Order: sequence, then structure tokens, then C-alpha cells
Amino acid sequence: MNQETVRSFSLLLSATPRGARLARRFTTEQVRAWELPLDPDRAEHIVAELAANVVTHGRVPGRDFRLTLYVIGDTLRIEVTDTRGDRRTLGPQHPGPADESGRGLVIVEALSDRWGVTPGRPPRKTVWAELNFVPHPAPSSALKPALRPAGSDAAPTGPRIRPSR
Repeated sequence: MNQETVRSFSLLLSATPRGARLARRFTTEQVRAWELPLDPDRAEHIVAELAANVVTHGRVPGRDFRLTLYVIGDTLRIEVTDTRGDRRTLGPQHPGPADESGRGLVIVEALSDRWGVTPGRPPRKTVWAELNFVPHPAPSSALKPALRPAGSDAAPTGPRIRPSR
């Protein structure tokens, strides 16, 4: 049986610009805390777009949205769940250069390895994105004990640097 380490982080945030800003900050800090080998800005940009969509299109007064981050194996999954399941996410629009909006899911599509929409229990829907990463290799010093001559208490030596005079 393959046992993978699963990490998760989840919280409710107000469907307001402040809630969207907090979602970005929490994402960046959590990715850094987990020491994932990926650029935290990439995850932050995805959350920024998904949270902005909640605030703009999925907001219901008095209802929050949920940010959930999962790490399973070598994948970070970002989920943003809102309470406007009646409003379908159409997919990336390709606005013209003069259009002032409509690029959010184009950005999510460009930055993520996979993304999609999952209907939830009414009235919810979840827009998710996944980022693959290469796990950090174990340091070679962690794999082998330091070798020292038998009976030697001396610490291993490295190159000597002469003090400048």
C-alpha cells in the first residue's frame, strides 16, 4: 500500500476584497511553511484570481468562501469554494486587448497544471487548480553518517582560509 504524506490547510474567509487579500497571504505563507519546491507567487496568483472571482461573481451577502490547500504526493491542490453554485464557471474567456476584465481563468489556466470546477452540495461549487512540483531530494549528509577515522575525535576539516593581514 502506498502511503503518501497528505497535508491540508482550510479556512473560511469573507467574500470581500479583504477576504481575497487574506486568502493570497495565507496561501503564500502556507506554501513557504510547508517548504514546497515551487514558487509561492505562482500559487498566490492562482488564489488571487479565484478569490477575485468569488468576490466579483460568487458573493452572497452574509456567506463566506472557503480556501483549501492540499498537498498530496508531489501536487499542491488549491480549492476555492463559494456559495453561488447556481452561477456556472464558464471557463477561460479570451478578452480583447481593450477589455478591462475576463482574464482571471486564462491566468489560472496558464499558471496551473490542471484546473476545473466541481459542483458541491447546493448551493456550493468549487473551482480548483493543481500545481505539480518535484519533491526536495534528501540531503546527501542525511543519507550517510559523516566518516571519521576510528578513534578520532577530531572534526572533519575543510579547506583552510588564511586570515588576511
